[in-house]
Amino acid sequence: MVVLLVAAVAVAGRGMLGHGHAVLRAGVRAVVQLAAVSLVITFVVHSLWWTAVFVLLMFSVAVRTAGRRITDEPGWSWAWAAAPIGAGVLPVLVLLLAGRLLPLQGLSVVPVAGILIGGALSATSLAGRRALDELNQRHGEVEAALALGLPDREARLEICRTAAATSLVPALDQTRTVGLVTLPGAFVGMLLGGSSPVAAGAVQLFVLVALLAVEAVAIVVVLELVGRGLVRRPVQVRGAGRPGPRASRWRLRRPVQ
Repeated sequence: MVVLLVAAVAVAGRGMLGHGHAVLRAGVRAVVQLAAVSLVITFVVHSLWWTAVFVLLMFSVAVRTAGRRITDEPGWSWAWAAAPIGAGVLPVLVLLLAGRLLPLQGLSVVPVAGILIGGALSATSLAGRRALDELNQRHGEVEAALALGLPDREARLEICRTAAATSLVPALDQTRTVGLVTLPGAFVGMLLGGSSPVAAGAVQLFVLVALLAVEAVAIVVVLELVGRGLVRRPVQVRGAGRPGPRASRWRLRRPVQ
């Protein structure tokens, strides 16, 4: 593990990817966090109350991480990330529990909730960043749409929807190639735990389909937040006085980002 981590840091640094320190920090954090979870999880899964607290903790960390990935605007604007993650995960988790496809046991709820929250986190981060990047790069087209009379929300969504929609591609590729390119963790874990290949395949199938639903909902909600201007980035104004010659009117008066 140490050799692989050092190799990853060296390659990222040598390739000037700009993430050498981030790779090292991520590896060290993974060791510490998994060690802590390994000690805590045995106690947590035997109590539904503590299971709920642990799932809420995972949700909170996901919201904080996704929100900070999307926007660095001062204040609590990052907390809007709770909407796409919650809207995607909560209905699916409730449906699985209500339909008894997922036993109401900590040992079942924690890993499945973690998978769903992780998928929502990735979709929310990617969709939010790509939507805001697209608005930033194509601000002239947004201004043109506003000049043609489109409302703010429609003008923003017209520009950023396609870019944000590509955030669903990783989940689509994972589902399309399952069993042919990779054997996902839930499938392998159940096989190692002694389950039959058929049972392991059934569980992995509903996890993959659930992830598609969760991530699709998360992306749609992110787009709505961006379209309404609730999730944005700080407006950059050139100079301390009057704006520069290329500053757009909508960037000053209507912060669409």
